[in-house]
Amino acid sequence: MGAQTNAAPVIIKRKKVVGGGGHHGGAWKVAYADFVTAMMAFFMLMWLLNATTEKQRKGLADYFSPTIPINRVSGGGDGAFGGTNMFSEETMINDGTGATARNPMTARQSLGLTGLDQSDVSKEELDSLAAVEDLLQGRGGESLVSVEARKHIVTRVTDEGLVIELFETDDTPLFVGGTDHPTALLRELAKAVVQAADLVTNAVAVGGHIRAHPVVLAENPVWDLSTARASRTRQLLEASGLDALRVHRVTGHADRKLAVRDPMANRNNRIEVILLRKSRP
Repeated sequence: MGAQTNAAPVIIKRKKVVGGGGHHGGAWKVAYADFVTAMMAFFMLMWLLNATTEKQRKGLADYFSPTIPINRVSGGGDGAFGGTNMFSEETMINDGTGATARNPMTARQSLGLTGLDQSDVSKEELDSLAAVEDLLQGRGGESLVSVEARKHIVTRVTDEGLVIELFETDDTPLFVGGTDHPTALLRELAKAVVQAADLVTNAVAVGGHIRAHPVVLAENPVWDLSTARASRTRQLLEASGLDALRVHRVTGHADRKLAVRDPMANRNNRIEVILLRKSRP
């Protein structure tokens, strides 16, 4: 008979632990949060597509994918881009090398170093148009307008001819309010344009451009107002001494050809006086 002992037997219990199982885990919460975020982003995208215009959507796209201009002419600064802007639409080059969507029509696109197709234009005509441009810009030391007024003139040579752009700013308009009544600035600029145009005998075209107006207006004035301003500018030019027979075209372009990205910016209010080429393609 074996020996007996009073020691209690040792019982080992093994407890099965299940961690984070079933609906008590947190992984589904992360997935659900990602789904809600994606749905919110999709909702914002659909709202933006419905609430913006085509030009505004293009501006948003350009903001996220900017293009760096490659120009043969520097703005003169000592920064990383030599004084030019990294957004090609804001590059203010006056010699035609910066053709962009701002001036999309064929007559204004850059062609070579001068931005002008010289295949059928004489050197004499180019020189005469350049002389008009220099006189308006005061490059030869002589200026037809004051320093402040000269800031409202931009010139460029295109396939159509010499474009003289007269534009207004936020604090210095060309016309009184939303009318076609010219200000003292426009009268001064008109006289200077006529004096400079006397250097040549080219025909003249006048175009009126204005900024966009809210779409909620019952009657949008863009067409009538731009045409009225172009016609009033023609009258100013003729009153300043321009031969009426030289005027071949007076056009109102409404807000269809913007100068800057913001369609409602006052910079879009401008008048273009074009000295037409004698031999145009």
